[in-house]
Amino acid sequence: MKLAVLMAAGLLLVPATPASAHERTGLTMRGADVSTLPRALDLGAKFYDARGHRADPYEILEKAGVNYIRLRIWNNPTSGYSNKAEVVAQAKAARRHGLKVLIDFHYSDTWADPGKQFIPAAWAGHSPEQLQKDVYDYTYDVCRAAHPDSVQIGNEINTGMLWPVGEVVNSDFGPLAGLLKSGYDAAKACSPRTQVLIHTADAGSLGAARWFYDGIAAQGVKWDVTALSYYCMWHGDLTNLASVLTDVRTRYGKPAVIAETAYPYTTENYDHLENIVTSAAPCDGIPASPQGQATKFSQVQDVARASGALGVFYWEPTWTAIDGNGWDTEDIENSGNAWENMATFDDRGRINPYIVWRR
Repeated sequence: MKLAVLMAAGLLLVPATPASAHERTGLTMRGADVSTLPRALDLGAKFYDARGHRADPYEILEKAGVNYIRLRIWNNPTSGYSNKAEVVAQAKAARRHGLKVLIDFHYSDTWADPGKQFIPAAWAGHSPEQLQKDVYDYTYDVCRAAHPDSVQIGNEINTGMLWPVGEVVNSDFGPLAGLLKSGYDAAKACSPRTQVLIHTADAGSLGAARWFYDGIAAQGVKWDVTALSYYCMWHGDLTNLASVLTDVRTRYGKPAVIAETAYPYTTENYDHLENIVTSAAPCDGIPASPQGQATKFSQVQDVARASGALGVFYWEPTWTAIDGNGWDTEDIENSGNAWENMATFDDRGRINPYIVWRR
């Protein structure tokens, strides 16, 4: 295709300009989840800017427009990463670079998502009332140590958290509401300025989003920001995303944010574990290429901005295929990474020169 045609189709981008060139009102949470970064650095990973110069990954991301870092926290993971000590240290590192911090509480020793919400081993067998106290005490303790700007009370809790106690069964939101209230109260007791997000992966379904947030609102749950995951491979097109974002913002009178999104820059696999996303053009005919990744990310940011959302967080831009930085908390050494082709840094550690987080 000719250059003009590629540009008109939005499939050819020029290398990203610094964030300072985009000073305008718009997205105030321009985020990157870098939860696996400490392990990568411990293993000797090196990161390079768009010109190929080695630099600190926080500095590289900040120059690409990032102003917020998202960090997941697990209670007592076998791997020893994403626990309280690691998250506190990482939060301090991010703030040294002038970045704000969002802590993503999974309330689990391992991954929590729409398909699983495991109670931490230390809380096993606790009554609903005791679990509410567990959530309060743990949230308060971490917040006191890490001083986050924002927190998520749960991760992708489409049908609740801390299953089976906090699982929503037959649309009974009562048990979950008690846990969410405890998390909210703890965050605000630590600092009234802390923003509290409640996060689901419901960006693909207006009905599911209304069912969940209507349900917790009816129980008197408070939150400050409605957070949604959006992956175009699973959550529908951008028109649908705009509809859901606009609806939750107006329906609940609270700002919204896309807490997770990503797009592949390649179809190549750089370790022994097969990638989750393997299509050469996963969405809208946009190729899995550096320019394609930047195009899709720009489109998502544009929709967020037009819908009045606060911002967009890219999920795991630094999670490249470093041997030993696997997904399994119980076997981090050998489990591999099925997401490395979704990172914004390539297999050599160089950031995609086309990608930018824009206001």
